[in-house]
Amino acid sequence: MRVIACGKAVPEEQDIVISKDRQVSFDKAEWKFGSYDLNAVEAGKQIVEAAGGQLSGLCAGGKILENPKMKKDIVSRGLDELFTVTDEALEQVDSFQTAKVLEAAIKKMGEYDLVLCGAGSSDLYAQEVGNQLGELLGVPVVNAVNKITPEGDKVIVERALENEIQVLEISLPAVLSVTSEINTPRIPGMKDIISANKKPVTRWSLADIDVAELEPSREVVSTLAPEQADRRLNILEGDSEEAVAEFVKLISAELK
Repeated sequence: MRVIACGKAVPEEQDIVISKDRQVSFDKAEWKFGSYDLNAVEAGKQIVEAAGGQLSGLCAGGKILENPKMKKDIVSRGLDELFTVTDEALEQVDSFQTAKVLEAAIKKMGEYDLVLCGAGSSDLYAQEVGNQLGELLGVPVVNAVNKITPEGDKVIVERALENEIQVLEISLPAVLSVTSEINTPRIPGMKDIISANKKPVTRWSLADIDVAELEPSREVVSTLAPEQADRRLNILEGDSEEAVAEFVKLISAELK
């Protein structure tokens, strides 16, 4: 079975700087692969360990993908090979543009059985790429997957609904978006990190995958941090009728 796990480079959350005018700056941020993408890699590794096969990694983005430390980190988590689509045009793309690039790259990679995506990216968390990618590839697509069990030419997946667990039988090839509840990503050991240097890494540009132009599917007007509001810090102690009445009075005043 050939499994492809997709990932995205995102800024380290603690390094993001918010200025007084609510502008968001990533200038001092370290970059990493998103935490939800690590769930997809781990899910793919577990499937390959159970059913045999090969786990490939695929990511698309700007020049940050040339960072050797970041590439080694994702490869050391169980990938047999890594493919990157690196182009300046991919510095700022929306979810549909990303799905189009991944579709073209997957077709160039050749035959596959299963494509895994995280629930969403750690920065925007739009939760759209997996569904769009499955539609573009013309294969079954399921999101919010909590468990995957390979069974020959199909997989059995579980999804947690509001009051029940949904079990689906999905024929392959397919695209699945997994949640963070599906597993705990393994931490690479020294042997994994050293062997990562020997794993093949293939770098493509947009021209290499025959993508000439990417039309945006939306327009971003601005990106601003939420306005900061001073907390009232009204603290009421006890559960007496007087305390409850005072609480209701304060809430009512704020809602007017």
